[in-house]
Amino acid sequence: MNLRRPNASEVTGTVNRSKSIVPMSGLCSSCHDGCTGACEIFVASYRGREVLYPQLFGEVTAGADKDYPLDYSHLNIQGYAVGARGLPDGVEPGPDTAIFSRVNTETEYGWDKKVKMRLPIFTGALGSTEIARKNWEHFAVGAAISGITLVCGENVCGIDPELELGSNGKVKSSPEMDRRIDTYRRYHEGYGEILVQMNVEDTRLGVAEYVIDKHHLDTIELKWGQGAKCIGGEIKVKSLDRALELKRRGYIVLPDPTLPEIQAAYKDGAIKEFERHSRLGFVTREGFMAEVARLRQLGFQRITLKTGAYSAAELAMAIRYSADAHIDLLTIDGAPGGTGMSPWPMMNEWGVPSFYLHALTYEYCEKLTKRGIRVPDIALAGGFATEDGIYKAMAMVSPYTKAICMGRALMIPGMVGKNIAKWLEKDKLPKSVSKYGLKVEEIFVCYEELKAKYGKGMKDLPLGAMGLYTLCQKMQAGLQQLMAGSRNFRLSNLGRKDLMALTEEAAKVSGIPYVMDAYREEAEAILMS
Repeated sequence: MNLRRPNASEVTGTVNRSKSIVPMSGLCSSCHDGCTGACEIFVASYRGREVLYPQLFGEVTAGADKDYPLDYSHLNIQGYAVGARGLPDGVEPGPDTAIFSRVNTETEYGWDKKVKMRLPIFTGALGSTEIARKNWEHFAVGAAISGITLVCGENVCGIDPELELGSNGKVKSSPEMDRRIDTYRRYHEGYGEILVQMNVEDTRLGVAEYVIDKHHLDTIELKWGQGAKCIGGEIKVKSLDRALELKRRGYIVLPDPTLPEIQAAYKDGAIKEFERHSRLGFVTREGFMAEVARLRQLGFQRITLKTGAYSAAELAMAIRYSADAHIDLLTIDGAPGGTGMSPWPMMNEWGVPSFYLHALTYEYCEKLTKRGIRVPDIALAGGFATEDGIYKAMAMVSPYTKAICMGRALMIPGMVGKNIAKWLEKDKLPKSVSKYGLKVEEIFVCYEELKAKYGKGMKDLPLGAMGLYTLCQKMQAGLQQLMAGSRNFRLSNLGRKDLMALTEEAAKVSGIPYVMDAYREEAEAILMS
């Protein structure tokens, strides 16, 4: 049994001719001379490296589809018939007080200076991909009015067409970065924050200096990696001039647009796009501590770290170095990844899967805590999209986890709302939408709630932002229901005791009791009383 289907995927625009497939290779059992395609081997025979990446760059987000042996569906949430932990002080638990809508879903993160969020979720890094750029207004405003943190990802300054560099080679002006920060701040209500992420190129370009000098940001994020890939970030560009410009700015651009033969192939029409890649980082404890100290000296109040699905050793480094450096939030992103553009084989076949990585996170945090070492606040990422996943991950890595980082799940409502606006303009609403109405106030269940808050400002509120806000309302209600069912009325009350493992393998990996063993001692005591 293969845990995924190689050699053919909607993501790469490839398909097998035959229904009979060799599980290991993904090749058709009978490969015909004269076949007209188009499996990955077929298409790669004339398009080469293009087939490594999700197609329709800038129009899609892609998520790896490998079916790992264990994931969070192998855990279930415990429910209880008694108790109510975490009700406000002075409130007596009972049927009239322990109502699920009273569950407090607020969270906060930070070593000393805390950031509060209305929900324990925030966006994945929305950086230099085209889909992040063109939907930014919807994502940013939606996050701001929902009271959650928004991460502005790597390379935003570096790919800005209007970027101006000073004589020192550092960022002098970046209108695109300015737009991104200003858009979020215009609607910010005191919950969540916008933080900017830095990779190797961002550091060299002086992005940290730019965003603190011009925008006085409180928080900057260092990036070691992500769950989607184990190489630097990448985008595609279709113009030779643009490829040459990015290469001049210091990026790795492939194929090399400066080579005469590559320029000739582009002119012929054979090469239709170029890849812009970021460099790999090289982590040392000394270098990490020095960079954190430098950023604090620049004036940042909070420094966060994002790391990926690397080996157990790198996970230990991330947790221990973050503890020593008093990092304000450590986001740990497991495989498989979701992305705007990462190599499809890498998305599926590299890295420690989320469930296993997060189980190790709890184990390592416990080891340090027992030694008297305070660990940083933790955020978990890697395939989350629903409130049950939020609950399970936060409970499994309790009490260390403060939030869940979501990528594609928080991008989709922004795109949905934006497209509803376009469909309304053209009077072409799909039936999936029009069955609820033909006007904005009929379609969006939260419209009147937002209208009461923003009044005449509703005309300026992007429908994608309304979509993100509406999804957050659903996630909050769903989380409140699950928490109330387990008698937890504050996020800080969630614990590993509130979970059970449905398989013995899941119990072994996570340390969560197997369903037939959970609460067995308590049950036996009742039976023998």
